[in-house]
Amino acid sequence: MTAENALAPRLAVAPADIGNAGPAIGTILRQLRPVILPVATAGTVLLLWQIAVTALRVPAVILPPPTNIAAELWRVFPILLHHAVPTTLDSLMAFALATALGVGLAIALTYSRLLYDTLYPNLVAFQLIPKVALAPLFVVWLGISSESRVAFATFVCFFPVVISASVGFASTEASALRLCRSLTASSWQSFVMVRFPFALPAIFSGMKIAMTMAVIGVIIGEFISAKAGLGFYILYASSRMETGVIFAALFVLCVIGVALFGAVAFAEGLVRRSYGRR
Repeated sequence: MTAENALAPRLAVAPADIGNAGPAIGTILRQLRPVILPVATAGTVLLLWQIAVTALRVPAVILPPPTNIAAELWRVFPILLHHAVPTTLDSLMAFALATALGVGLAIALTYSRLLYDTLYPNLVAFQLIPKVALAPLFVVWLGISSESRVAFATFVCFFPVVISASVGFASTEASALRLCRSLTASSWQSFVMVRFPFALPAIFSGMKIAMTMAVIGVIIGEFISAKAGLGFYILYASSRMETGVIFAALFVLCVIGVALFGAVAFAEGLVRRSYGRR
C-alpha cells in the first residue's frame, strides 16, 4: 500500500471533522456568553473611562483613572482585606438571621389567616419607610458594637425575605394541596412535599435581594458607628481626600457582594435539584 492510499481515509474524514467543529465552537460560545458579555462590557467602560479622564485632564481627586485605582488597590490591598473581614461576617450574620426570621414568619402567616390579616398589610407599609433614617436608633439601643450593625442590617433585609416567602407559599397550586388531602397527608407532610418546593423560587428570590441589602445595611451601620470595616475605611479615606482608595474599597466591596450573591444562587441550584425541580 502506498503512502497516498494510507492517507486517503484520513483526508476523507478531515472535512467532516471541520464541519462539526463549527457547531461545537458555537455551543461553547453560547455557554460562555453570560461570562463574556459582562466582562467585555466592564472592560469597555473602563477603557472609555480611562480615555475620557486622560483627555479631559480630570484631577485624580475628583475622578481618578482606572490605572490609578488599580495602583491604589495594590498598595492598600492588605488593609482592605483586614477591613473586609468584619464587613463580610456581619453581612453573613444579618443575612442568616433575616432568612430564618423571614421564612419562619412567612410560614406563620400562611397557616394563620388572623395573623396574615393583622401583620401582612403592616409589613408592606413598613417596607416603604426609609430605613436609613432609623439607623441612628440602633446605635442608641445597642451601642456602637457589632450587634447594632447586625441588627440594623437584619432589619433592612428582613422584609424582602418574608414578603417573597409569603407570596411563594400562597402561590402553591391548589390541585396539589387537594391531592395531598385526598391521600390523607398531614399538614406537615403537605408543607414539606408540596408547599415548600413550590415556594423555593420565590424564597430564593427574596434571599438574593436580602443578601445584597445585608451588605448595604452593614456599610450604613459602619458609616455611623464602627472602628473597622470597609464602610469605616471609606469614611477614613474620604477625610484624607484619597479618592482612588475609596474606589479601591468599593471594588473590594463589589467583589464581596458578587461572591455572596453567587453563593446564594449556587445554594439555590443545589436545593432545587434535591427537590427535583430545575
